[in-house]
Amino acid sequence: MDQVVTLFGGGGFLGRYVAQELLKAGARLRVAERDPSGAYFLKPLGGLGQTQFIVADILRPDGIAKAVAGATAVINLVGILAGDFQHIHVEGARNVAKAAAEAGARAMVQVSAIGADARAESAYARSKGLGEQAISAAFPSATIVRPSILFGAEDAFVNRFAGIIGKLPVVPIIRPTVRFQPAWVGDVARAVAAAALDPGAHAGKTYELGGPEPVTMEALNRWIAQAIGRTPRFVSVPDPAAAAMARFGGWLPGAPMTWDQWLMLQKDNVVAPGAAGFAAFGIDPRPLEAIAPAWLVRFRREGRFGLTTA
Repeated sequence: MDQVVTLFGGGGFLGRYVAQELLKAGARLRVAERDPSGAYFLKPLGGLGQTQFIVADILRPDGIAKAVAGATAVINLVGILAGDFQHIHVEGARNVAKAAAEAGARAMVQVSAIGADARAESAYARSKGLGEQAISAAFPSATIVRPSILFGAEDAFVNRFAGIIGKLPVVPIIRPTVRFQPAWVGDVARAVAAAALDPGAHAGKTYELGGPEPVTMEALNRWIAQAIGRTPRFVSVPDPAAAAMARFGGWLPGAPMTWDQWLMLQKDNVVAPGAAGFAAFGIDPRPLEAIAPAWLVRFRREGRFGLTTA
């Protein structure tokens, strides 16, 4: 327990898995959240006194300074899919990195995303790219981790599609040929924790983390249907119609897709050729087919007692 790791966003989807890896490694964990009560479920995962909780907002430097005081490593997982990207992904990330440097932390890990590009048309991707620049300027030896789409029992990606496929006889598919490289959240968490605990091996490097094989949007939907024993009719939505839906209706509450998400779907979300990835951590990423069926059973007609074929 000679390492103290401050984890911003520890109560989120990826955060709970990163927390488990850090606790298993014996690190003392300090979970920083605007409302720490949302992360209290992490406390039983560690030993007595191994996990602490502290109020901190990445947009408020004073709280960040208290959260990182004495930390040997700082991890920032905070991100949003809609809202003020500039504030959260750029200014907030800069605040965390600057505070970590001033506190003398040995390691800083920023979780970004595949496709991060300061010149991107998408505001999300652009803010992620600018955030990486801000982090590197404030903490030059920071490790940048760019995962593809994450999947896991609590995800909002595979589960969302499974919910739609389980209810509709006809399922529309937007951008059926765009490719993703889904990575299991547990594998990504192992990499993030390793980067924080071993800066000698990972400081100053950028990693792109994707699963074993890319998959198209259509193939992903068809696999999910097979896994939950459903046989809907899949219909590809023409690009002009999907674009119009996103541009003119994406701002409405509950809209299936925003305009910015439509822009992101114009490019594949896969690991760039030659990019360092899971291999640098000695991790053999697990495929969706090996992990997802264990929790997708709840979308079958009879739950876990249902067949995987209709």
